[in-house]
Amino acid sequence: YTEAEPLLIEGLEMRKRLLGAKHPDVANSLNNLANLYSDQGRYTEAEPLLIEGLEMTKRLLGAEHPDVANSLNNLAILYRSQGRYTEAEPLYLEALEIIKQLLGAEHPDVANSLNNLANLYSDQGRYTEAEPLYIEALEMYKQLPGAEHPDVANRLNNLAILYSEQGRYTEAEPLYLEALEMRKRLLGAKHPDVANSLNCLASLYSDQGRYTEAEPLYLEALKMYKQLPGEEHPDVATSLDNLALLYNYQGRYTEAEPLYLAALKMTMRLLGEEHPNTQTFQKNYLYFLQQVLRENRQEDLSYEISLQIISDMEKLSLENS
Repeated sequence: YTEAEPLLIEGLEMRKRLLGAKHPDVANSLNNLANLYSDQGRYTEAEPLLIEGLEMTKRLLGAEHPDVANSLNNLAILYRSQGRYTEAEPLYLEALEIIKQLLGAEHPDVANSLNNLANLYSDQGRYTEAEPLYIEALEMYKQLPGAEHPDVANRLNNLAILYSEQGRYTEAEPLYLEALEMRKRLLGAKHPDVANSLNCLASLYSDQGRYTEAEPLYLEALKMYKQLPGEEHPDVATSLDNLALLYNYQGRYTEAEPLYLAALKMTMRLLGEEHPNTQTFQKNYLYFLQQVLRENRQEDLSYEISLQIISDMEKLSLENS
């Protein structure tokens, strides 16, 4: 990312000088730079660029154009990443309709839009709406680029996540394993998508109490995430929280505490206090503290944090009352 950013900025400025500030290629450069920021969790920097690119594309190419659909999808993905689901859904639906009208119902971009919409529904717990979209997208991808393609692995993983969230573990595990092996073959063992697969499979094992199988996968995924996007990224925070939960389940409180705190602080910095991830991590941490107090194991925590426990729990109690 550090090498790509100055190149993208230079490309954007060059296109503005050569083509003028209102040109489709300038809109494309805005989108590319915004996507880079979004991948890094720099959402407040990405959003205005995506909006500017979308509005420019609509003015220059008309509302019914594939580039408009792509811009709508990118903005919706950003909103979903921030937990702004009600803002994301109409953008996903609009993009899907544009693509169907322009490219036909069997085009790969339709499968991509179906998958994006299914991801949104899954995040909201709307599993009965998400599942048929995932399955339809997966079947389309298998037919279009062939069975050996990263997009097929992505859709397998997404469907497995859906099953896992519903407790359908026996259906989820073979899909996770298939996606993991496919990603390794196609992308290499050090790709971020491989780290994602490891994390997902570890979560499945942890949910089933298969802790000895989960831990090495979590550790491997965390190491990869730290190396790939850098120390400050939402995926790193998620990996830290997942590993903290695992240690919590095993009663390894001294190992869990610093991971919970690191995940929570990082998520608050990157995504803000209102993001669903931040709220989930906060709840996980506070439940952990309650468990420690119930078991009278405060000695497993640092003294400084022990003083903060009472304040945090009193605030939570007041908010819930």
